[in-house]
Amino acid sequence: MSRFADVQTAPPIEVFALTRGFNADQHPKKVNLGVGAYRSEEGKPWVLPVVRKLEVMLAADETLNHEYLPVLGLDALSKAAVHLLLGTDCPAVIENRAIGVQALSGTGALYIGALFLRKILGYDTYYYSQPTWGNHKLIFDTAGFKQGRAYRYWDPKTKNIDFDGMCEDLRQAPENSVVILHACAHNPTGCDPTDEQWKQLCEIIREKKLFPFFDSAYQGFASGDPDKDAKAVRHFAKEGLELFCSQSFSKNFGLYNERVGNLTVVMSDPELAAAVQTQLTLVVRATYSNPPAHGARVVAATLTNKDLFAEWQDCIKVMSARIIQMREALRDRLVKLGTPGTWDHITRQIGMFSFTGLTPQQCEYLISEHHIYMLRSGRANMAGLSSANLDHVAAAIHDAVTKFPA
Repeated sequence: MSRFADVQTAPPIEVFALTRGFNADQHPKKVNLGVGAYRSEEGKPWVLPVVRKLEVMLAADETLNHEYLPVLGLDALSKAAVHLLLGTDCPAVIENRAIGVQALSGTGALYIGALFLRKILGYDTYYYSQPTWGNHKLIFDTAGFKQGRAYRYWDPKTKNIDFDGMCEDLRQAPENSVVILHACAHNPTGCDPTDEQWKQLCEIIREKKLFPFFDSAYQGFASGDPDKDAKAVRHFAKEGLELFCSQSFSKNFGLYNERVGNLTVVMSDPELAAAVQTQLTLVVRATYSNPPAHGARVVAATLTNKDLFAEWQDCIKVMSARIIQMREALRDRLVKLGTPGTWDHITRQIGMFSFTGLTPQQCEYLISEHHIYMLRSGRANMAGLSSANLDHVAAAIHDAVTKFPA
């Protein structure tokens, strides 16, 4: 008998299974609202012009080679990423209390951060929003955390944040619990706390001696303004809290397959940085040894050059503005059709995803009858909408909601 005879088949990862179904579908009006990637008005992947320009420049630079990067990555990237996240006027930056470690996109930053917290600091409990990005639990469980607990976040009745429930759950969390917080454009709901609510959360986390671990996957991509999208993290840092923040440059640079990320570490004492870096070096060495260079060079060059940075800002404004436009257009069409329910939450939410409020049955009907692919949770990628498919999508949602009332 084979040693592998008792291996059980793992459940499929929904978003990738959804994409396979979409790719196999031959219907001319099929729409993919599942994949977590930006799409142009033509429904195509978009390579940012500033990225194209830099790739040509890098290809022509004969001083570059394919030698290994240091274990902690390209220093220019990490420094630029920390400054982008925290701002150059942040006390932690000025006082050298903030360091960065290049990682394999946001997922890799979350994982090496989780491994450090579990193995070096001995933390064993983490909290995640209900709902949250589907990979958070898998990452922290795989890193060895013993307990994962949900804090209330989405209220299906108001289609907004259950802030009182969130605060109550965090007040009950044991000391040294790691709290995963979405820095902006919460995935999957698109609902973020207000500035005042972030301040309250900061005080609860300080009072209860919890450890904040921000996940920043959409800085600049959410609103078009990198400073605005970093306000929550910056507030915590300026208030003196120690924290981790995973940064992804997949969405805001369109570098999905280059796996460019950074783990920002904010400490209370700059003298601790060297020891923390040595331990993170061992964590990285044991997982992927060192990170890839190409995408890191693209991001580092963009963030450290005034003219290229301005071009990048124009690009993220284009992407964020198109998504906002699609939100408004979908809401308007649903209202015009008289679709049962209220739909203003679509435009209140921010970022790539909308938590539509559609039920699993309605979502399955959209796939089977209308060839519109979205997660069973009702999460829809607003970048998958275009002027060519908006009427089809709105009519299909109207049909699903009418046939199968929630």
